[in-house]
Amino acid sequence: MMIEIHPFEPFLPKNAKLLMLGTFPPAPKRWCMEWYYPNYTNDMWRIFGLCFFGDKLRFVDTDHKTYRLQELKDFLLDRGVAIFDTCLRIRRTKGTASDKDLEVVEQADLDGMLRSLPECKAVIAAGQLATTLFTDHYHIDARKMKMGDHLDFTFESRTIRLYREPSSSRAYPMKVEKKAEYYDRMFQEIGLK
Repeated sequence: MMIEIHPFEPFLPKNAKLLMLGTFPPAPKRWCMEWYYPNYTNDMWRIFGLCFFGDKLRFVDTDHKTYRLQELKDFLLDRGVAIFDTCLRIRRTKGTASDKDLEVVEQADLDGMLRSLPECKAVIAAGQLATTLFTDHYHIDARKMKMGDHLDFTFESRTIRLYREPSSSRAYPMKVEKKAEYYDRMFQEIGLK
């Protein structure tokens, strides 16, 4: 099986208060743009539109079935949201983006990411594998966390919150508006709104 190397540069603005960590991007054939959450059917950028503008199509280019990438990057930079993934290199055991079908070859430098984000107050690890890799690395017992919960952990004398939020994948059986309610609470708690 071929080893895939992460295709995107980490998006780590120095002012970031929130670090969003996925596992690894889907295969390029699923992309509508060359950036994070590139699958047009993924709801992440609709969730952001709902939470910050009350409009799930705020960052969606419906005519071209893609996202307004530069507008999205500018917004995330302005609000202080960083994005990367927990894996640098993987193998797809069944050709899908599903966590259960990914073999981790090399993990990302989580400590280096957090060190580069001195204002980071919170982390969301999207998906079970990303959450497991993150919590194992920092020896966090997150087994009892429910959807919408957070817990605090210490990283080099800083207290950071780890949030558990619904997956933005359409495979996760929850309406985008309900998902946005969970995310909105988090955005308010960490001062992004």
